[in-house]
Order: sequence, then structure tokens, then C-alpha cells
Amino acid sequence: MELYYWPTPNGWKVSIMLEECGLPYKVIPVNIGQGDQFEPSFLRIAPNNRMPAIVDPAGPNGQAVPVFESGAILQYLGRKTGLYYPQNDPARAEAEQWLFWQMGGLGPMAGQAHHFRQYAPAKIDYGIERYTNEVNRLYGVMDRRLADRDFLAGDYSIADMASWPWVVPYKNQGQDLDDFPNLKKWFERVGNRPAVQRGFAVGRDLRQGTLGDKTKEAEEARKILFGQRAR
Repeated sequence: MELYYWPTPNGWKVSIMLEECGLPYKVIPVNIGQGDQFEPSFLRIAPNNRMPAIVDPAGPNGQAVPVFESGAILQYLGRKTGLYYPQNDPARAEAEQWLFWQMGGLGPMAGQAHHFRQYAPAKIDYGIERYTNEVNRLYGVMDRRLADRDFLAGDYSIADMASWPWVVPYKNQGQDLDDFPNLKKWFERVGNRPAVQRGFAVGRDLRQGTLGDKTKEAEEARKILFGQRAR
């Protein structure tokens, strides 16, 4: 399996799933701060010029299968292996609901919180408050959900693998896990899994500094990431 990757929450989702499933894979770094995502060879795999993406050389009928979008990748790997993605409803519907909740809510809102709290060149109080509060609301949704179960969809699943990486930078989102005791226990429970630890460690040496640094390299990376248009 080829994994086109950079160590970010969306990248961690897929490296964690690959580790959980025990699938051999090769990491192909996509340095999003240097614009690797715009290379024509990558765009043939991921037309939205975002990582992660995978290429499965052993797809159906022996054909190589490229897949982009982290949620779709998790579903593809779950179908391929029969692991962590229930094969039948209602369990499958439970996992899919929480996967899509992460894809449409937790990830985008946390990403906006990161942007306005850390990366925006001017501090915009409305943006900071808007997205910090929305992440807080979403954490509350998870906390209530986890009040009577260990994992988001009942059994451990791709829903947990999708959501956990977006809670990792909770401090950067202006959140305190002590305010969400059920979520905090889940965060520790998932984070203690050996495969999660291995997947989280993938490519750790690739990142030098952060986007919020006051360096020329970080400034150039922000221009690449936050100045994109249809060009």
C-alpha cells in the first residue's frame, strides 16, 4: 500500500488504520508546506490537492486503486480487511454517522479554530470566539455520547480513528479536557492502543517546527497553504 502522507490529523487517521489492520505500507511524504500537493503526479491520485491519499496495488481484479479523502480511505480499508468497519446495519450506520460527523464537523471546525487562534496574520476576535465555541460544543457532543459507552459507535471503529487525531491538539483549539471527563477517558483509552501510538509516530521526523512559528519557512508555508485559489 502506498500512503501519500504528512503528519497532520488527517494523515494520522490513515496511518493509524493501516497499523491497526496490520497492512504493510510505504510512506510517500507530501510536504504540504512546500507545495508537494500541487505536483501533477499527486493530482492524478488526489484531484483536490490534499493529502492523505493511498494507492492500493492489489485492488479488485488485480487493478491498482487510488483513493483520496481520509474518510473514504478509512471506509475502503475497512471493506478490504473486514476490520473496524461493521459489515452490516445497524452497526455500520452507527460507525458511518460518527465518521461523517467528524468529516463534516469536528475536523473542519477544529481546523478553523487552529487557523484563527494561531495562523491568521491578524487576530480577529469574532473568528476566534466563533470557532473555539463551536469546537467546545462538538466536544460536548462527544462527551455525552461517551457517557455510557467506551467508543463512539459502540465497538472501536474507524469513527474513533477519525476523531482521535483531531482531539490531539485540543490545547491549540482552546479546550480543556478536564471539562469533558468522558471524552478525556476515551482520548486516553484510544491513545493507549499500541497501533494508535505507532500510527501517530509515523513521519514525526518530517516536521520541522509548526505553521505558527515566526520563521521565514513558516511564513512561506502559510502562504502556500492559506493562499490557494483555482489556478
